Amino acid sequence: MAKKKYHFNPDTLSYEPIENSFWFKVRRFLLHAFTGIATGTVFFFILASTVQSPEERELYAEKNKMEAQYKVLQRQFNEVQDVLTDLEERDNNLYRVVLQAEPIPFTVRKAIASNTDYYNQLYDMTNSEIVVTTTKMLNTLKKQIYIQSRSYDELVSLTKNREKMLQCLPAIQPVLNKDLKRMASGYGWRIDPVYHTRRFHEGMDFVAPTGTDIYATGDGTIVNAGWEQGYGNCIVINHGFGYETLYGHLSAIKVRPGQSVKRGDIIGLVGSTGKSTAPHLHYEVHYKGQVMNPQNYYFLDLSPEEYDRMVQMSNNFGEVLD
Repeated sequence: MAKKKYHFNPDTLSYEPIENSFWFKVRRFLLHAFTGIATGTVFFFILASTVQSPEERELYAEKNKMEAQYKVLQRQFNEVQDVLTDLEERDNNLYRVVLQAEPIPFTVRKAIASNTDYYNQLYDMTNSEIVVTTTKMLNTLKKQIYIQSRSYDELVSLTKNREKMLQCLPAIQPVLNKDLKRMASGYGWRIDPVYHTRRFHEGMDFVAPTGTDIYATGDGTIVNAGWEQGYGNCIVINHGFGYETLYGHLSAIKVRPGQSVKRGDIIGLVGSTGKSTAPHLHYEVHYKGQVMNPQNYYFLDLSPEEYDRMVQMSNNFGEVLD
């Protein structure tokens, strides 16, 4: 039996029993019920967030296992990437340099055609972030391996044509040493003998008597044999592999356009036609449209001593004859 509660009545100066109404009891019950429910809810969420169910523990273990496998896979991807990067560097800086092939640009090697719709589909899958990242890494490697494979195919083709390319390179002097009087001017900035202005001399001048034989410096095809403004009688040979040579101021032309020539064939005679102040041969080497220094292409017919002497003569800022 519940104990009665009393309160002091100051009017009667006595203790009187407290009579609780029905609604008071209802409110007290509801208060206790709400407090109990709230407390239970808080404890439920605390337990739910800290204590895992068997299914959750299994899923968490599977997730940890998958993340560990992904880290191993990512490390393997990085190792393959390092090896492939080394192959690309050797390809560009060694093999292609030796075979005189243009390096493959970085943007071509790394460019990946993005398929946004495909990747968006992957995001809807389980562990989508891992799937998308792995797929992107795999596609990048596949693209790089494909480009590297095509590069090696090209290098193999160039290697097979290496012997032919060596025959076509402009690798000798166009005038024999015994016929030379002197080297008038080499490649570089010079003073024009006619206009007395500073200009770039794009070739080398070989001083020799009129009528001295001029030789093709490499195998090729005659693409021009006739009069050219400034050069006078002029011959241009296309050697293939990006190389062309020009022979200017000739007194006579011994070849015709379209004719094939071999290294050492006589193609013309030294003269002083065009803008020239004395008999000589003006000789130029072009590679892929760029004018090159001819002194770098005499390695087949000059000894080291002769080559050194030729370089010194061509760099002494001698007289320009054209």
